[in-house]
Amino acid sequence: MKLHSIALSLAAVLAAALATPATAKLPTPSDEAKAKAAEAAAKAAHGNKVAAYQLCKSQDRVAAQHLAAAKKAGKEVKPAVATAACTDPGPFVYLPPAAASGAPAAAAATATAAAPTPAKKP
Repeated sequence: MKLHSIALSLAAVLAAALATPATAKLPTPSDEAKAKAAEAAAKAAHGNKVAAYQLCKSQDRVAAQHLAAAKKAGKEVKPAVATAACTDPGPFVYLPPAAASGAPAAAAATATAAAPTPAKKP
């Protein structure tokens, strides 16, 4: 019986030791680590925009199929409710905050260079 009470006491002490919060502080992240974290956050945000675009497109396809099936079955089809068009976020392009704020003219030049130029009519 004494062994059982020792084991319970040991378990209680161990649980108390593990429940104590850590008091050590992490070092502040370096500028490089902050930049990587910012880029990762930007990639995640872009990924969310791509996912929302893909969901929007799939919902449009399902709605079109449903309306076509209803028309084919001879059911009354009401006009579709107008919603915002699906906007493609495009490819991921990351401009670091220092580069974006430090050189707004360069960022604008890059954006205009990447934009497709309209074809000239003869």
